[in-house]
Parts: sequence; C-alpha cells; structure tokens
Amino acid sequence: MSELHFPWIECSILVPLLGAVWLQLRSNNERELRDTVVICVATLLLTIGELVDFTMVGTFEAHDHWQFLSWIFPPDVFVIDELSAFQLPLAALIFMVIVLSTLRTKAPRFSLELALISESLVLATFSCRASWILIALLVASTIPPFLELRRRQRCTRIYCLHMGLFAALLVVGYGWLTLVDSGTTAILIPGALLTAAGLLRSGIFPLHLWMTDLFEKATFGTAILHTTPLVGAYAVMRLVLPIAPSWALQSIAVLSLFTAVYAGAMALVQSDARRMFCFLLLSQSSLILVGLELVTPTGLTGALSLWLSVAMSLTGFGITLRCIEARISRFSLDEFHGLYAQMPMLAGFFLLTGLASIGFPATIGFVGMELLIEGAVEVYPLVGTMVVIATAFCGIAVLLAYFRVFTGRENRTLVSMRARPAERFAILLLTLLLLGGGLYPQPGIASRYHAAKELTRLRHDTPPGDVPAHAASRGHSSPAANIPE
Repeated sequence: MSELHFPWIECSILVPLLGAVWLQLRSNNERELRDTVVICVATLLLTIGELVDFTMVGTFEAHDHWQFLSWIFPPDVFVIDELSAFQLPLAALIFMVIVLSTLRTKAPRFSLELALISESLVLATFSCRASWILIALLVASTIPPFLELRRRQRCTRIYCLHMGLFAALLVVGYGWLTLVDSGTTAILIPGALLTAAGLLRSGIFPLHLWMTDLFEKATFGTAILHTTPLVGAYAVMRLVLPIAPSWALQSIAVLSLFTAVYAGAMALVQSDARRMFCFLLLSQSSLILVGLELVTPTGLTGALSLWLSVAMSLTGFGITLRCIEARISRFSLDEFHGLYAQMPMLAGFFLLTGLASIGFPATIGFVGMELLIEGAVEVYPLVGTMVVIATAFCGIAVLLAYFRVFTGRENRTLVSMRARPAERFAILLLTLLLLGGGLYPQPGIASRYHAAKELTRLRHDTPPGDVPAHAASRGHSSPAANIPE
C-alpha cells in the first residue's frame, strides 16, 4: 500500500482530541472559544494537507508515513482512499464553521470539549478500515450527544433506546457475520442486522424518531454536528454495500425513497424551524442512500457527489437558523418575522444554502442531483420520478421558510442583528465552496466517478460473504478494505 509523505491521518485525529484535553485542563472560559477555533482550523488544514498529499500520490488508497498509534491499533487501520478522501476535510470544515459561528454568549451551553471529541471520533471513523474498530468508533460517536442531554437535564429515553439498539445491531450483526460460512444463505441474517443498524443511524423511516428528538432537546450546534457528516451513510457503504445481495439493496433503496418523499412532505407542514430543518436533512440524506443502493457507476457518482453537497449546504442552512435563534430565540414558522432588513447577509445565505441542498443550478449539488436522477431512471424510471417529487417538496419548504423568516412587517430593534465578523467569514467560505463547486465541478465529479467504478467492481468481483469472511480471518480489515487499486 502506498504511503503519504506525512502522518496527516493520525495527526488530524489526535489534534482535536488533545485540544479537548487542553480545554479541560485550562478551564479558562474567556479564551475557550478562541482556542477551540484555532484547534478546528488546525485540524481542517491537516485534512486538506491529507487530501492534497493523497492526490499527489495518485493511488486508490494510502496510509501514513509514520504510524504513531501502531502500538494501540493493528497496522493499516487508519487509511485514506477515494471513498473517504473528500469526507475528511468536509467533516473538519463542518466542525470548524459550527464552532466559528458560535456566539460567545452561547458558548457555555454548547460544549466545546464534547465538540472536539466528536470531531476526533468522526475523523477516525471516516479513516477507519478495521471493521471491529469501525464499529467501536460508530458506537462511541453516539456518546457525546448523550452526555450533553444529561448535562442539560433533558429526557434521554428515546435517544438511548435508538442508539442502544444501533449498537446492539452492529455488534451482533458483525459478530454473527464472522461466524457464518461465506457464500451461504446464513449470511443473510447478519447482513440484515447490519442493514438495520445503518438505516437506524441514517434516520430512515420508521427509525427516524431519535433525530427529531435530538433536534428538539439538544443544542442546535450539537444536533447539526451529529447528523450532517452523514456517518450512517458511511456505515452502510463500508459494512453493508460490499456484502448485501441485490434484492437487499433494492429494499434499502425503496425505504430510503419513501423516507425522502415522506420527510420532504413533512418539512412543508412544520411550524418549528428546527423540525423543518431536521426533515429537510432526512429527505436529502435519504436520497444519498437511494443512489448508493443503485450500484451503477452513474448512480453511485451522483450519490457520492450529493453526499458532499448535502452535508455542506445543509450545514450552512443550519448555521443560518442557529444564528437567527441566537438573536431572537427559538422561533415559529407560523408567522412572518420580517428580518431581511436587519440581517440581509444571513437572508441571502439562507436562500443560497437551502436551494443548494436540492441541487439548484450553479451550486455544488446540481451535477450530483442530475447524475443521481439519471442513474435512478436507468434502473427504475419510477424512482427518478419520486426523487424529483421529494426534491420539489424540499424546495417549496425552503422557500416557504424564507418568506416566513425574512419577509413581512419589519420589526426594528435597538441592538444590531447583523452577522458578526466570524459569522461573515464562515458564510463567505461556504458560499465560495457552494458556488465554486457548482461552476467548476469537474475535479470533484471525476474523483467521485473513479471511486464509484471501484466500488462497483468490488461488488461484481467478490461474491457476497467472501470479503467479510476473509476480513474476519485477518481480524482487522473491513469489507471495503479489499477494493483493488
């Protein structure tokens, strides 16, 4: 396996983890937010360096030049490949802009230490190739939101039931998978358990209640960080996609498609801004699973491209709602608030990110959405129609929310409600990425297409059951680890 020229992967994982320890030891609330921003910026730069170095190496996968954590984990556990190369800087970007847009007065409610721990876990998850360690990281990533809910003295029953079931399905499913003979029908049961775990983590209907509960009870920043990186889609891609038979993938696609239409319709009728955002996220993330389960180069390319655009655009959309909440508290969509004159920059960013999430022309999601629809129509014409309907619902929901929040009779305040410099920087950065990726999409699309072809070749060349059994015999390699270079 090729090597990077610097230990980018392990450094990007360790920096936010050590930063959380640093914040805990200092206990200086006045400088805590600034220190967290510095840590998140450093982590983002490390992941960008990792992506650039990986591109220069020119292979499908690579690991660090030096491995600091080899005394803890087996070799080649943390690896970057074309499936995760863009997800790593994307995840680091999401955490940076959320922290950067946090008001100093709101920092005590939003745990910065838990945010850094979550960032370390997410980056480790996207870099992990070892199945048991990947499962441990997926389970561990559910703990920070639980700790915040307990600290805020909110009911954790729904969240604990769903995440407990998620952990049990992962452990039992993969444990069972390592015990059955490869190539037999016995693999269907553990495969179904892993599929259920991936669908639960992705919030696919009817396993989506934990997401609405999390947005209702946790801080908005924590809810965004726990959902927009789309860790559930990564779990499906790594653990389910290489082993699932075609009929199972079609079942996942049907459930995901129904969730996309259902969540889009629900976003239309929500009176609470947070719930509207939650259902919008559910609808668009479900479309990504629809593309992943098509297992055609075109559909997979659209899904992988849409993954980047949905995560980025909905993070920006969530930041806008969070900034408005920080100024006027939680608000309803049942009435007109007339905020455009007081925050024109946030109004423009609200409309841009909302439309970018549904693939509006000249935004980063346009080409990905077109490829997804084209790939879906090639397999099932009705699927393409339903994707268009779900997208239309989401677009109408975004426009309705825009008119409710920013139009109507103006209510002037004595205190300025315009965006702060840090918020302006986050808005400008995401705007450049959303529009730049839409106006010049070729590099990202080419990389996603190559990754899609490799993933398709993996399924065609490896019968169901062979890869997991071989991985289990080695003890630490994931099903996707055997994608040929």
